[in-house]
Amino acid sequence: MPTKVIAIANQKGGVGKTTTAVNLSACLAALGQRVLLFDLDPQANATSGLGLDKTDGASAYRVLLGEGGLLDKIKSTSFEHLEVVPSEVDLCAADLELARLDHHLLRVAHVLKPVLESSRFDLVFIDCPPSLGVLTLNAFVAATDGLLVPLQCEYYALEGISMMNRVLTQLRGTGVNPRLDIFGVVMTMFDGRTKLSNEVVGEVRNLLGARVFETVIPRSTRLAEAPSFGKPIIHYDKYSSGSAAYELLAQEVLKRLEIAGHGPTA
Repeated sequence: MPTKVIAIANQKGGVGKTTTAVNLSACLAALGQRVLLFDLDPQANATSGLGLDKTDGASAYRVLLGEGGLLDKIKSTSFEHLEVVPSEVDLCAADLELARLDHHLLRVAHVLKPVLESSRFDLVFIDCPPSLGVLTLNAFVAATDGLLVPLQCEYYALEGISMMNRVLTQLRGTGVNPRLDIFGVVMTMFDGRTKLSNEVVGEVRNLLGARVFETVIPRSTRLAEAPSFGKPIIHYDKYSSGSAAYELLAQEVLKRLEIAGHGPTA
């Protein structure tokens, strides 16, 4: 089965994008999927959240400019079946540098091609910057299986989806990724005790229907703590509500992709 490529994106920061990228990747890896998390965010929070240091020259920056190959940038993590292309601050310059190149929106898709041809991974997740700049648009073009959009349970959640849809329509129209669509929407930072959280989830479900995952990610202190220990939540506190939620989300993602999980690894 061809490797699936999904970009995890929301142009608004602080909505649980990287938390979802790290923890969904880890949960899918625990189910036996071979997962690559491509950290394309210059903040490198996914990199540190998996216990890797932010190292000069470790990111895909030079590869995107045509120097070397992405396979050489892949690093192992402490978690079985989960590898990462790290990020670091030099990616901040990529938006400007890439814009000057020919076919500048195809650079991520181009560097990913040898990775996909290697059949080394079942799933590639791209953690995008919290913006709609050149790096994020590159990730959208490379995302052959669509976008996973985390939405915080707040009043302005739907504004983000509206803007995302406009960008997707424009990119489809250029022909660079004519099948580009939203793979799924996951509601994050849910607090079932508040009227607001429940109203926002209901409103998003009414608007987007089956695109919204059944699983909602709770607001959780343990989820917030885990990155400072360099661990996904299932390895930091396996029995927490956040761990249970991301394990359920992983099952939903597999079902949506029609991939059977191989069961938890030892």
